[in-house]
Amino acid sequence: MSEADTVTEVVGTGIPVRGNDIDTDQIIPARFLKALTFERLGDQVFYDQRFEDDGTQKDHPFNAPRYQNASILVVNANFGCGSSREHAPQALMRWGIDAIVGESFAEIFAGNCLALGIPTVEMDHEQAAALQDFIEANPTAEIEVDIAGERVRYDDMIVGAEVDEGQRKALVDGIWDTTALLRSNEAEVRATAETLPYIDG
Repeated sequence: MSEADTVTEVVGTGIPVRGNDIDTDQIIPARFLKALTFERLGDQVFYDQRFEDDGTQKDHPFNAPRYQNASILVVNANFGCGSSREHAPQALMRWGIDAIVGESFAEIFAGNCLALGIPTVEMDHEQAAALQDFIEANPTAEIEVDIAGERVRYDDMIVGAEVDEGQRKALVDGIWDTTALLRSNEAEVRATAETLPYIDG
């Protein structure tokens, strides 16, 4: 079977968002879910945490100029809890996030991230806090998230991390993108469909 793109590592600069139990309504408020496409969700990520009612910017990492090219989000415990909206990882991805490192993730949120090829990598509280501190002091420093090897490298540190085994296998083996798999195996899909009694023509 042909494979989709593999995701073995993500390299980039980081952006820290501190706090436990940051839910999907904080990541993308419900009023933005009525959009017909996901295209503008990047502009609306963390909207209520980033802007006053009159549109004035608040002090939030996603507004800070030093983090505008970041691709690795570093969070704390139970990130992505709450409702199971797929818009939350879509908004983060469209802002520019390619990987999320944190203490723990809501299961459905992590699954929705996997469907986009975004790894959710776990480390303990002290390690996550140390990485957030490092990023705040060194916003242009390169961070390497090694999904295959389950570790995070930054500065002179190599920190062990955990990736759910099913997620790790899907990303590393290139089987996370089911749409790409179907497209790249069209002949096999068509042959299977022709054997099904409930498919006409």
